[in-house]
Amino acid sequence: METVELMTILAQGEDSQHQFKKNINNAESLGAEMVAFSNGSGGKIIVGVSDDGEIVGLSKDDIHRLNQLISNAASQNVKPAINPTTQNVLIEHELILIIIDVPAGINKPYQDNSGVFWVKNGADKRRATSREEIQRLFQASGLLHADESPANGLTIADLDLDYFREFFLKRYGESLEKQKIPFDQTIQNMNLGRDGLLNITGALLFGKNPSVRLPAFIIKAGCFPGTTLTSEFYKDSRDIQGKMADIFQQTLSFIQINLRQIQGEQSVNSLGKPEIPRLALEEIVANALVHRDYFISAPIRVFVFDDRVEIISPGHLPNNLTIENIKAGNSNTRNPVLASFANQILPYRGYGSGILRAMSLYSSIDFVDDKDGNTFKVVFRRNLQ
Repeated sequence: METVELMTILAQGEDSQHQFKKNINNAESLGAEMVAFSNGSGGKIIVGVSDDGEIVGLSKDDIHRLNQLISNAASQNVKPAINPTTQNVLIEHELILIIIDVPAGINKPYQDNSGVFWVKNGADKRRATSREEIQRLFQASGLLHADESPANGLTIADLDLDYFREFFLKRYGESLEKQKIPFDQTIQNMNLGRDGLLNITGALLFGKNPSVRLPAFIIKAGCFPGTTLTSEFYKDSRDIQGKMADIFQQTLSFIQINLRQIQGEQSVNSLGKPEIPRLALEEIVANALVHRDYFISAPIRVFVFDDRVEIISPGHLPNNLTIENIKAGNSNTRNPVLASFANQILPYRGYGSGILRAMSLYSSIDFVDDKDGNTFKVVFRRNLQ
């Protein structure tokens, strides 16, 4: 790290990626800091600096001792072990600092040798205690997928059997009745449930009324006058429930009836063109339903304002995906079982091309990956002219 960059970091203070330590004497404490960075997006621990950014420096004896302490903490106090790098930095030919660079972990979740999962909380760290939060740590490692989790007691008796029969015939080319194995075994073989119980995928795609047991997995839609949610009134509001195919169609309908038809150069008797192309909306709504984080008990939200349409999904972009990545066509499947069925139920292809297609159809789209709020937002800017 260059001195100018280091001084800028010290002047800005601690944040979620930079931690200051005057000195370190405890391997367990250091291990906990490393666990928090590894479970997040990585970061740097700068040793020889007080909490307020004042440089105090380290002695040569400190340097030797700390390098051994860092090695021990990374291998013995972080599970699984990590490999941080260190850099000794000489400031003004007098004071020496150690910079410990802890990368984002590739084997999440990490814990200390007491079994505690630590996560970053702004400039500090905290224990991950809720079941959902620990599940998301396992999810980031690819060891656990929410779409395979039990659907809160929904069983194969809760399936819309006629709808499922039609899907089965379309997907496999033969009727459900011709299967020579028990029905619950068929459900298990399709990764839609186990032991007579449906998982999230089975319930959301084929359940008669999944919102009875999964009330958070709906879409809350609202159309508001003006440009903020602070209005006391709304033009239209709806809680959109049912199986995923129905939610998809009803959401598109809600958005479109609250947008304008643009006459343009068409004749007076024409119906006009949709203000935002339906295909662009289809791509984004389908992506929201397939790729949202189902470990988070919250609905997708759809807001129509005078100047924009917002589609807000629970869960920020998974793993190391960035907005620049998805604009380039990269993808990371958060719900692989759900995605494997979606292309026969929704206009979803699974190629990572949905964002590109939506942008090609409508250029005024913004994306917001809110890691602190744990949401991903797509904003369609409306042409007010």
